[in-house]
Amino acid sequence: MKQRLTLIDFVEKYTAEYAQHVFLREKIGDVWTETTYAQVREQAHLIGAGLMALGMQKGEKTALLSHGRNLWVTGELGILYAGGVNVPLSIKLGEKSDLIFRIQQSDSHYIMVSAQQLPRIRGILSDCPKVKYVIVLDKLDKYEDKEMGIDEVIQKGADFLKEHAKDFEERYKSVQPDDYANISYTSGTTADPKGILLTHRNYTANVEQARSIIGVDPDDVMLIILPLDHCFAHVAGFYTMMSYCGSIATVPVGKTPMATLKNIPIAIQEVRPMVMLSVPALARNFRKNIESGIRAKGKLVEKLYKFALNNAIQYYKEYWNKGTEGGWRLPLVKLFDSIIFKNVRKGFGGRMKFFVGGGALLDIELQRYFNAVGMPMFQGYGLSEATPIICANSEGHAIFGSSGRIVSDLELKICDEDGKVVKDGERGEIVIKGENVMAGYWKNPESTAKTIVDGWLHTGDMGYVTQKHPGYLWVVGRFKSLLISADGEKYSPEGFEDGLTDSSEFVEQVVLHNNQDLYTIALIVPNKDALREYVKSKGGDPTTLEGKQAMLQKIQDEIDEYKAGGKHFGEFPENWLPTAIAVLPEAFTEQNHLVNSTMKIVRGKVEEYFKDRIEYAYTPEGKQLFNSKNINAFEQ
Repeated sequence: MKQRLTLIDFVEKYTAEYAQHVFLREKIGDVWTETTYAQVREQAHLIGAGLMALGMQKGEKTALLSHGRNLWVTGELGILYAGGVNVPLSIKLGEKSDLIFRIQQSDSHYIMVSAQQLPRIRGILSDCPKVKYVIVLDKLDKYEDKEMGIDEVIQKGADFLKEHAKDFEERYKSVQPDDYANISYTSGTTADPKGILLTHRNYTANVEQARSIIGVDPDDVMLIILPLDHCFAHVAGFYTMMSYCGSIATVPVGKTPMATLKNIPIAIQEVRPMVMLSVPALARNFRKNIESGIRAKGKLVEKLYKFALNNAIQYYKEYWNKGTEGGWRLPLVKLFDSIIFKNVRKGFGGRMKFFVGGGALLDIELQRYFNAVGMPMFQGYGLSEATPIICANSEGHAIFGSSGRIVSDLELKICDEDGKVVKDGERGEIVIKGENVMAGYWKNPESTAKTIVDGWLHTGDMGYVTQKHPGYLWVVGRFKSLLISADGEKYSPEGFEDGLTDSSEFVEQVVLHNNQDLYTIALIVPNKDALREYVKSKGGDPTTLEGKQAMLQKIQDEIDEYKAGGKHFGEFPENWLPTAIAVLPEAFTEQNHLVNSTMKIVRGKVEEYFKDRIEYAYTPEGKQLFNSKNINAFEQ
C-alpha cells in the first residue's frame, strides 16, 4: 500500500536527501542569493517553533499576504511545522472587504505579511478581532500593536528549541495526512468566495500524480512568475521541483505592479531558467514582445523569421506527428534554428527547456508557435479543488490542442447533464476521483455536497477523450456556462475567443455573448495602438471619423476570416460566430475585477459590467458596425 505522506514527511525527506543543493533563489538588492535545502528546513523549523512560542495551537489558521519570495515558502512551511493551516491570500485582492471576508471567515488568528502589503492589513485590522499577531516579513523601524518582525519570531523559535525541542518534534509529527494544510479561496467570481480545503495528503498525492507525467533534471531552475498563493505554484512549482532536486526563483517585487511586470524579463535574463510556469495571457505577451523585436530589425529579418516560423510549424505540426509530411523540411528547420530562433531563446536566458502552462485554455496556435522557436509550452489542466493537476502535456508526450495525459492514480469520466457517462469522442462534464480531490469547502457543506458526489468531483468543465489517443484529455470550455442560441443550440465560446486574440494583433480581448438571443455578439477590447498604426500605414488619420471607421472595419475583417472564404474558415460553425461587435472603451483588468488572479476573464462579471453595451448591441442601431458607441470607444 502506498505511503500517505504529509507535507512535513515530504519536506523532511527531500531536505535531507538533497541537503547541500540549492532550493531557493531570490534577488536581494542587486545580488541573487542561494538557499540550500538544509537551510530551508532549518528556517522552517525556526519559524514553526517561533509560532509555537507565540502560542499557536494545532489547527490554528494563519493568513499569508505577500508577493513571491523565499519567506513565502519558508513561512508556509513554518506554519505547517507548527501544526497550523496556511490561508494564502492574493496580493491582487482589490477591496478591503475581500481581505476582511477571507481573514474572518477562515478564523485566522495570525497574519504573515510583507512590508509592502502591511498598510492594507493595518487598514482592516480593527475589523478582524480574532487576529492575535501580525508577523511582518521585513524589518521595520517601528511596529504597531500586535505586530512583530519575522526575525523576532525566528529568535523566539531558536530559544524555544533549546528548551522544548521534543515538544516541537511531537507537534510536527502529530500532523496527519488528512489534516488541513491550506484554505485556498476561490478568486471571488461570486459575492461570497469559497474556501477550498486542501489537506497534506491532497498535496503530496498530487505531487506523486504530477511526477507520473512531468519531469525535470536535478538542479534545474524554475522561475515562478505566477502568484504563490495558488496551488498551481505549490504543486507544479516548489513541491514538484523539491522532489526532483530542482530549485525555484521568484521575480523581484517592484514598487508598483507595473514595476514588477518590468522585472520579469530582467529576472528571466539573470536567472536563465530551464522551466517557467506561465498562463496564456503571459504567453501571448511573450510572443508579442518577440515579434515586436523582430519587426524592429527590419523587413528582411521579419520576412526570414516568418518563413522560418512557417517552415518549423509545418514540420513539427502537433508535436506527436512531427515530420510526417516528409523530412525535407528538417535541414531548413535546423538552419533557421541556428541563425534565428537560437537568438530568440537567448532573450529567455538561453537554457529554457519548456514552459508549463495552466490557468486557462492555451490556444493551439500558441503551442505550435513556442514549439517552433524551440521553447515548447505544454498545456495542462486542473483546478484548485483538485490541488490542482489533472493532466498535462510534457516533453516527449504531447498532443497540441489537447490538455495532455491524465495523471496516474486518478479516475476520470465524461458525463452528460444527467450524470451518465458519454461515449468516447462525445463532450460532457469532466468528473474525477482521487486522493487529490479537496476535503470540501470551509464552512460550506451545501456547496461541498453539490460539487463532490459520492467521492466524485464535478469540475464544471467540459471535455472529451478519444480511443485514438487513450489517456489524453481535451478540455474545451466551461460545461456550466455554455452559450445558448435562439434555437436552443449550446456551444462553448472559449475556442473562438482564444483563436481570435491569438490570430489577430488588433484584438486584445474578446468575450462572446448569447443567452438565447437572436444572434451572438462579441465584446471586443481592441489593440488601439496597432489599429492606429494600421490606419496610418494606409495613408489615413486615425483621429478622424473615417479613420475610426477603418479601425472598426479592420476588426470586422479579422472576424470575417473565420467565415466562408477566410483563412480560418471551418474552425467553428458559422452560426457560432458573432453577428455584431461591441468595441469597449476599457480593458478587462484585475482593477475593474473583470479578470481574476490567474488572469482568466470572469465572464459573468464582464456581462454585468457591460450590461448596457450588450443590450445596445441587440438594437437595430447597435447591430451596425459603425454605430456611435463603437466610434466613441476610440476616443477614450
